[in-house]
Amino acid sequence: METPSARGLYVRPYGEVRDILLERLKAGRNPMDHAPAAEARAILDRLGTLDRERWAMAFSAAAEPHYQAGLAAEAKGDGDAARREYLAAFGLFRVARYPAPNSPAKQAAYRRSQDAYFKAAAFTEPGVRRVEMRYAGAAAPAATIIAYLHRPQRDGRLPVVVQWGGIDSFKEDRRPEPYLAAGFAVLAMDMPGVGDAPIPGSEHAEELWDAVFDWIASVPDLDAGRIAVVGASTGGYWATKLAHTHRDRIAAAVTHGGPAHHAFQADWIARAACGEYPFELAETLASAFGRATATEWLDYAPCLSLLDQGILDRPSAPLLCVNGVDDSVFPIDDMYLLLRHGGAKAARFFPGGHMGRSPALFPTIVTWLVRELSPRLGGFA
Repeated sequence: METPSARGLYVRPYGEVRDILLERLKAGRNPMDHAPAAEARAILDRLGTLDRERWAMAFSAAAEPHYQAGLAAEAKGDGDAARREYLAAFGLFRVARYPAPNSPAKQAAYRRSQDAYFKAAAFTEPGVRRVEMRYAGAAAPAATIIAYLHRPQRDGRLPVVVQWGGIDSFKEDRRPEPYLAAGFAVLAMDMPGVGDAPIPGSEHAEELWDAVFDWIASVPDLDAGRIAVVGASTGGYWATKLAHTHRDRIAAAVTHGGPAHHAFQADWIARAACGEYPFELAETLASAFGRATATEWLDYAPCLSLLDQGILDRPSAPLLCVNGVDDSVFPIDDMYLLLRHGGAKAARFFPGGHMGRSPALFPTIVTWLVRELSPRLGGFA
């Protein structure tokens, strides 16, 4: 397998990766937020390699007993225990496929994580419904978009938050609770190139959302006049682009830690390889955009610049820019760039690194979305 060293990018040694992930485990952060701490720590201490197959098999082997324990608890009618065990299995399978399901064992772990996710969801209120939509673009005729619909216990036509993550956080990992509590329905999906998305990322992959917005308009209890989009991490790139290319179809957009221009330049890619992302950042970005190696990412990434594509000076839907001021995955300069182009935008920057960290982070996003959508169609449900 080609390594980033072919183009001079930093290759993080295993010990550094382990320490970063142990810190994330302690803080309950992606991808460690559902993994049982003692088991995950023991695996990281003994594994000693980032080989994709060995990594996936080690964490999958730890996940399987939890899945079986969930089945046993479910058979006994113990819903609390079943949910707890299924979530533990989900967490370990999620680490097994991290950061991307780009090997056979990692792909198998991703499918097992989905199975465990729905097993746990059966014991969670409100529930989640898997929905399918026919992709309407030319890149993959007759392909299917898979999304998860979360709906609060409310009557009437509800405003909708369509949310997705980035290169390593898929629709199973989205947290709909803050939006559900505010009265939104939530449609969780995968951005192009990850999870179950039918097309890779590209200069034109925003067409993926045409079918999503059409589907929302076809559902009687969802309000197509009040759609907000929230893209996290690399997914913020697509939220920013949709705010400009699909402003007639959405009421508001949030880029939460997303890139726009500087992140796609060779100097930043080299800097980010030494940053807070645990490992394989360039390769995982490459995978999401139909490439495989760090070298391919370095060659292709500049094509994605929204500045160079002429996107940023177009009119846009209301756009909220959110990030941490010390982000070492995608530069805060990309957020400042958005504020210097096109129409006026909202922004809130928090202390810390990628995505920002503050108890006020999600309340800020939710409050802004409610304010933006409330004037439409006579107020907020």
